[in-house]
Amino acid sequence: RCSVDNRVTRVAWLNRSSILYAGNDKWCLDPRVVLLANTKTQYSIQIQDVDVYDEGPYTCSVQTDNHPKTSRVHLIVQVSPKIIEISSDISINEGGNVSLTCIATGRPDPTITWRHISPKAVGFISEDEYLEITGITREQSGEYECSASNDVAAPVVQRVKVTVNYPPYISDAKSTGVPVGQKGILLCEASAVPSADFQWYKDDKRLAEGQKGLKVENKAFFSRLTFFNVSEQDYGNYTCVASNQLGNTNASMILYEETTTALTPWKG
Repeated sequence: RCSVDNRVTRVAWLNRSSILYAGNDKWCLDPRVVLLANTKTQYSIQIQDVDVYDEGPYTCSVQTDNHPKTSRVHLIVQVSPKIIEISSDISINEGGNVSLTCIATGRPDPTITWRHISPKAVGFISEDEYLEITGITREQSGEYECSASNDVAAPVVQRVKVTVNYPPYISDAKSTGVPVGQKGILLCEASAVPSADFQWYKDDKRLAEGQKGLKVENKAFFSRLTFFNVSEQDYGNYTCVASNQLGNTNASMILYEETTTALTPWKG
C-alpha cells in the first residue's frame, strides 16, 4: 500500500528498476501482479501466489507539483520447512558406527534437531543436519526423529529406524524340581537381534522336536521345554543353546526330582 493525497499527480509502483504499474496502466507481464486501488488516498498493488523470487525492494513513486517522492518497502518471503532428504532405515552390528543425515529447506533456514525416541532419552542428541553415533550399543537401537523448524509453520518431522544386531544373551535359565508323574517345564530366555534359534540338549544328546513325551516351543525371545509326564529317566542336566549369525551362547539347568512330604494330621 502507498498512501497519497490530492497533491499527487502521477503514481507508479516499481520492483527494483522494473515498472509494475504506472497509474492504471500495467507495465509488467506477470499476471499475479494486480492493481487493487488507485484513489485520492491510496495507491496499492497485490502480488498473488507469492514466490521466493518476489522477495526484494518495491518502490512507490509519486509526482507532486513540487517534486517527486518515493517510499520503499522490502518484501520478505517466508517458506515453511520441508525435509528433502533423510537417511534410510539402517541395520548395523553392535559396535559399528552410524551416520544419519537430514537435509531441509525453508526461509529462514530451518533449525535441524535429532532425538532418540526412547523412554531413557533426554532432550536432543544433535542440533545439526548430521548425527554421528560411534560404537553403537543395543540400547541405542530404535527410531531417531529429525525435526526441521523455522517458526513459519509447525515443525516437520521424519523418522529413521536403526536396528542394532547383537549375539544372543541368555537372561534366565533356572533349574526346576518336579515330582515323578507330574508336568515339568524348563524355560530358557534369551535376547538377540536377529532373534535367536534355540536347541536343547540332555547331556550331549540333542532333543528332537516331537520326541515322545516332550514338547519344544520356540518363540522370539524364549524357548520352553515341556515334559508331560516326568519319569526317572527325564531327570538330569539340560543345556539350552541360543544362536544367531553373530554368535551363540548356552546355559545349563537341572530337572530334578522334587519329593512331596505327606502331612500327618495333628492330633490334639
